[in-house]
Amino acid sequence: MLVEKRIPFRYIFNKIKYDVFRVLLFSVAFHLLKYFFADYLPLIPFQLPTILGTSISLLLAFKLNQSYDRWWEARKVWGAIVNDSRSLVLQLKAFIKDDYLMVGEERPLLNRISFRQIAWCYCLGQSLRGLDPIAEKQKEHLQEEDLLYLSKQNNKPYALLMLHIKDLKELHRKEAINPFQQVQLDSTIVRLCDSMGKAERINNTVFPVTYGLFLHFFIYLFLVILSLALVETIGLYEIPVLTLIASTFFLIEKTAKHMQDPFRNKPTDTSVTAIARTIEINIKQVLQEPEVPKPLAPEKFYLM
Repeated sequence: MLVEKRIPFRYIFNKIKYDVFRVLLFSVAFHLLKYFFADYLPLIPFQLPTILGTSISLLLAFKLNQSYDRWWEARKVWGAIVNDSRSLVLQLKAFIKDDYLMVGEERPLLNRISFRQIAWCYCLGQSLRGLDPIAEKQKEHLQEEDLLYLSKQNNKPYALLMLHIKDLKELHRKEAINPFQQVQLDSTIVRLCDSMGKAERINNTVFPVTYGLFLHFFIYLFLVILSLALVETIGLYEIPVLTLIASTFFLIEKTAKHMQDPFRNKPTDTSVTAIARTIEINIKQVLQEPEVPKPLAPEKFYLM
């Protein structure tokens, strides 16, 4: 996620450099055509690029709005994950008997489930971004038997929730929690599973490809017509003017394109790693752990 810092010009320029270079090429080409073949070039009235430019602006606004809706929905999903992760640990701390331990466990069951929830947050973020779901950060929060169970599962975050349910059943069987408390905990885990499904839906639903291709083509068509219109009026100044106008259109298009995929491991992504770190801090403070990590710092101008 981009933060409120100065974004490097190189980052912005790299997003549109190839498109701007193409515009610069045909802008120079039309200027040379005017110089050598002025009598053969058609006269383009300014009303034509004006109407086309207005239409494209509306299409760009629509695409940007739809892309922002996808990005904001992803952020709301992770906001719900923060709330439900905190709620789960608070419920466990309130419901489970303080002296209750599973036989043979290295940690009290409260800590085991809480640490697994931390691992789930990191695991889900990694999975959405197409990275290794079980990295070192997740392994340090999981027991060996949990890691062995995960090695046999395709959907790692879903498997961690299944382990939560398994432990809750054991808690109820041992009468460490009563049936009402089990229902409350089950409801929280169901909401976590629901949030995971929403995030996966956003990640797996492709924004209509034809819409982007047609819009990109129409932008070039508009710039070609505008170039022919400007070359007749302002001459050589047509080159920098057209390049500047093209940059604004392409920047808006690229912004919309990047925001429509909020889990692609880019600076414009939803900051799932930073959110997972916040959840880890909150949970470890509730558990009164001696070592609590610091919030994730921005990497230059963005937060991952």
